[in-house]
Amino acid sequence: MRARFLNRLAKSQDAAVAPTVALSLFGLIAVSGIAFDYARMAALDTELQQAADQAALAAATQLDGQATSCSRAVNAARSLVANRTYFANDGNAASFNVIIPDQTGNSGCTGGSITFYSAYTSPSSNTVTTSASSAKFVGVTVNSRKALFALTPIVAMLDSGDLTGRAVAGMGSAVCKVPPLMFCSPSEGFPGSGDIGKGVRLQPGPNPGAWAPGDYGYLDFGNGASGLATNLGSNQENTGCFDNAGNLVTEPGNKASVTTALNTRFDLYEPSAGTCNPGTGDYCPAQNTRKDFVKKEVVKFLNMTSATPPANPGCGAAGATVTDFEQRASAKGFTRDTCHINGSCSSNFGDGVWDVSGYFAANHPTATVPSGASASRYNVYKWELTNKASYLPVQLTNSSDLPEVHETGPAKNPKYDYTYTNYCAYPQPVNGTGVASSSTQKDRRIVTVASVDCTGLNGKGAVKVLQWVDVFLVEPSWNRTTPYSTGKSQIYGEIIGVATKPDGSNAFQYFSRNQPHLVE
Repeated sequence: MRARFLNRLAKSQDAAVAPTVALSLFGLIAVSGIAFDYARMAALDTELQQAADQAALAAATQLDGQATSCSRAVNAARSLVANRTYFANDGNAASFNVIIPDQTGNSGCTGGSITFYSAYTSPSSNTVTTSASSAKFVGVTVNSRKALFALTPIVAMLDSGDLTGRAVAGMGSAVCKVPPLMFCSPSEGFPGSGDIGKGVRLQPGPNPGAWAPGDYGYLDFGNGASGLATNLGSNQENTGCFDNAGNLVTEPGNKASVTTALNTRFDLYEPSAGTCNPGTGDYCPAQNTRKDFVKKEVVKFLNMTSATPPANPGCGAAGATVTDFEQRASAKGFTRDTCHINGSCSSNFGDGVWDVSGYFAANHPTATVPSGASASRYNVYKWELTNKASYLPVQLTNSSDLPEVHETGPAKNPKYDYTYTNYCAYPQPVNGTGVASSSTQKDRRIVTVASVDCTGLNGKGAVKVLQWVDVFLVEPSWNRTTPYSTGKSQIYGEIIGVATKPDGSNAFQYFSRNQPHLVE
């Protein structure tokens, strides 16, 4: 009986799948465990790479070439990770040193897990730098972490091994509120402290031909000379943004018509020049328009009965016939550097020595002639604005000592016509409403110019802005024959320095908009 039961049991196929399922469960659990823990490992790897990416981007935003840029980049990277606690931190913000190792003692451009580069193409082609001024790229490596596996120990796997993340970022630069003027820089570091106060003779750039330092042109906005003239006459610079990664395109050529708009800043309104809009300041002059120009004013006294001439009423007489401004040597404006007048300058960039004594003798004979930095044209210009009534009066520069006399009546009852011809300098605007500088408004005699790298530039081409430079306009652009010969397309100015905002603060963000981007 017992033997038959055992025999039937051995031959029975009921529930035969159960042992198979039981045996397969070991494999299923192992596969599920691997999938679960692989997902945890992939998530951790993603978090680490995101930490590296975001930290590198944060660090790159600080690469502005200043002495503190590297230390600020380090702090930006570490602060970002500290404030983003989900970056593989297990929710513990205090553990961010685990992500970006402590840089104590290495907060500059050396040491730690953050590396700075002056150039970066690939991991095998790059240039490490320890100079803040040349740091253009930053690489961030996060500390290695391990994902502790929960299920895969069944198949003898205890952890993921070391996982890490690395990223390299740089700055993509765009320029905004771009003034349309550019000139070829004499050096990458221009302007230095020694360049302030020097005259610069801006010559129209060649088209075609190789560009030289001091050659100037315009940045092409795609609307030709009319658009350039509008921007130079406007009181607000162009509001568009353009890529600064070597894609600002020059617009060379002799555009004398463009300087017509620039001359409105001197209160000169030639045909086709814009009209001063006091509401916006567009095409309006500066408050100090000192220049070597006068107005010819003819005053007539007709049918006078006295043989004694009346007194000359001087400038601004009622009923006078007035011509527009004309250049005349009797008016003493700001002059060029002496070496640019006599031809001894070796380049378009002068030495800052100008006829300040002659200027004061003509315009401020009782004042002390300044020296040193105070003697720059721009500083004298600002001094004149401190007391316009005393320092910027209307000047009768030349007139006839005796009037022209014409006897018009009969011999027994003579009548006389007297004519005075006066040449009057107006150092304050009379044709347009002067615009005062303020915390939000630059002086209209200041033009911000892009100093660009013209290396290899021939004719029209792409350039990169090295610096924005504030330039004081010394004289109107005019066809001159004395004391030096020049065409209307030439612009002469004095270097004030690196461009600032109207309130005097740094202009970097005013003209540049920088966007960090991942390189690796």
